[in-house]
Amino acid sequence: MNKKYRLTKTKKEWCGITLYQIKYLKDFADIKKGDLGGWIEKEDNLSQEDNALVSGDARVYGDAQVSGNARVSGNAWVYKLKLIGGYFYHTKEKSEIIEKIEQDDYEILCKNPKLAEEEK
Repeated sequence: MNKKYRLTKTKKEWCGITLYQIKYLKDFADIKKGDLGGWIEKEDNLSQEDNALVSGDARVYGDAQVSGNARVSGNAWVYKLKLIGGYFYHTKEKSEIIEKIEQDDYEILCKNPKLAEEEK
């Protein structure tokens, strides 16, 4: 299998989790080979197949899986979700606290309220 991205050595610690910035290895969708993407905890978080992508300062971690034509971008923080299509984008205002967004049987946990208080 030809990989579409790799984890870089650029990392950040966030909520006790190490996240790695990704680098795309081939052209697809609106991505160009060599583009830097968003942040993931492990390769299980983003499919190496299809057109799924993570970009911007988006963070995908925990048990989250992004695949199909799904896109996670902006400042979105995603875990505990299998996203196989559509977009998840979020730009948080400093004073905004988002605990979760629910849709059908899925829950998107976007922001830890305790962390939001620490950022104020």
